[in-house]
Amino acid sequence: MSTEANHAAMQVACCLTPGDMRLETRARPHPGRGEAVLRIRRIGVCGTDIHAYGGRQPYFDYPRVLGHELAGEIVEVGAEVARELIGHQAYVIPYLHCGSCRACRRGRTNCCQRMEVIGVHRDGGMAEYLCVPTGHLVTSDSLSLDALALIECQAIGAHAVRRAAIEPGELAVVVGAGPIGMGVAQLARASGADVVVVDAAPARLAFCRDVLGFESTLDPTQGDLPGRIAALNDGALADAVFDATGNPDAMEAGFALVGHAGRYTLVGVVKADIRFADPDFHARELTLLASRNATREDFERVATLLEANKIQSLALITHRAALADVPDLMPDWCDPASGVVKAMIHLDDKPPH
Repeated sequence: MSTEANHAAMQVACCLTPGDMRLETRARPHPGRGEAVLRIRRIGVCGTDIHAYGGRQPYFDYPRVLGHELAGEIVEVGAEVARELIGHQAYVIPYLHCGSCRACRRGRTNCCQRMEVIGVHRDGGMAEYLCVPTGHLVTSDSLSLDALALIECQAIGAHAVRRAAIEPGELAVVVGAGPIGMGVAQLARASGADVVVVDAAPARLAFCRDVLGFESTLDPTQGDLPGRIAALNDGALADAVFDATGNPDAMEAGFALVGHAGRYTLVGVVKADIRFADPDFHARELTLLASRNATREDFERVATLLEANKIQSLALITHRAALADVPDLMPDWCDPASGVVKAMIHLDDKPPH
């Protein structure tokens, strides 16, 4: 391969089929009108990536380059894009919306009728370079690359909390203490709620207490979870419950945790039917909500809170790897016994430790 050809090539980590990820060499992308090329520097590994690798992710086709929690440096721009963007750090809003469907016209770009999510519906950022419409790049010179890569994960939580219309003083129960659940819990607390985190993994609950500062954590396997929640809320069940487990049984069990006039928000998504008892649902006049993706408003809220040190993100990073090592490490990262909270892929010569 010639020097020029080498310069025009890049490495990507492609998931060919569930459980089979390999490094490939592809042509480096070039920007079209309104686009820019991002040199990828950080890639957060999300539950979506884990589920896609395991074959459990809806809306998904193979082969696919995963990766949508992305940060890097703008290195090239296309026509009608200001060259001043070159050299700036940026994070990616990975939800490519059409802008013309009814949902988009109402500002609900997160659930566009023709949604394409980078790393899900089209190839993502487990690559050295990625071409992105500039409307989906947000520059920042104040936050670190690690923090920028984790904004998307936290924005999911910001959107869910906004959907649930959390008010100060309400009791919010977050079921599932993975990175998404931790984001929901932090954003609910930042909105003034009293937050209870529920998870069956003692290590996750200890992390929420010791690192993120949540005093109320409950293990659902330790008996009468609704009763223990009511004891924290003057005899009432939760004002708002969020499910971030992606587990159908847990999602169904969550209905029993929501109090009268409460809201239940499903943040996780699964390939399953979710059932609930209609008489109980009506007796308590519950509101059931789905929360999908996030809008630019949610991303901006997270960035503002990070800049003010009102939420944490870097503490979630427990594992790091170079892009070339990812195919070998994915099986371990998918194993709950690995202790991964958030794995971060780096494309630096000298990654942080």
